[in-house]
Amino acid sequence: MSECNQLKSNVLFETVNGYSYQCDLTNSIVINFVGTSSKYKVQDFLIFQRKVNSVMILDMLYDLSDQSDAQLIETTKRNFSRNLTICEIVQLRELLNGTKFTLSLHSLLNSIISTELV
Repeated sequence: MSECNQLKSNVLFETVNGYSYQCDLTNSIVINFVGTSSKYKVQDFLIFQRKVNSVMILDMLYDLSDQSDAQLIETTKRNFSRNLTICEIVQLRELLNGTKFTLSLHSLLNSIISTELV
């Protein structure tokens, strides 16, 4: 991932707790959240984003047991594996959803520009 560290000019989305950027060398998305960096191909990123969005925050809030204070969030390829609190899950959602929005917007703008050029 060190080859991508020089290329932070392609920042996709940034919050107080982290940022994401696109690495053109490896054709991947790098997520830096609370000091943890992980790299994903676009399809893996979308799977991770859906997984984080599927966490039932309200169920965690209403469950008064100690086990519901945090949840293990990990990806299938072990790029990211952390026990996150409810607040951290919400913050990670914000980062991932903002990144996905930026990618979708970029894709839409490219398709419009391509259509106008033809």
